[in-house]
Amino acid sequence: MEVPMKRSLLGLFLAITGAFLMVSTALAADVAQGKVLSMDKATNTLTIEEFDTHKSADHPYGRPTGVTSEYKIEKQTLVGIPPQPGDVVRVAYKAHGPDRIAVRIMNVSKQDLRKK
Repeated sequence: MEVPMKRSLLGLFLAITGAFLMVSTALAADVAQGKVLSMDKATNTLTIEEFDTHKSADHPYGRPTGVTSEYKIEKQTLVGIPPQPGDVVRVAYKAHGPDRIAVRIMNVSKQDLRKK
């Protein structure tokens, strides 16, 4: 293979790899887990009390932190089993300024795979 062709292939490989890395980091979301305090369908918001990551027999999903967070639910938000007050959920979200936009809501207490 000639040197210019090797450079062209190397350039193409680097461009594809760079594009993949940019897309994969753009798709990354933050995650929070906690107990549902309210699910307001009128304003499309979900409010949870966040849990920490210290799991135990008494707190299989983590301990309550006392911190409440609100997430906006949009048409494209993926929702598994609809959450109700008292359910434990995991919310993948993106921060847009002061707003947290839910990307995916998983009802952990009703979809608990550990019980199977």
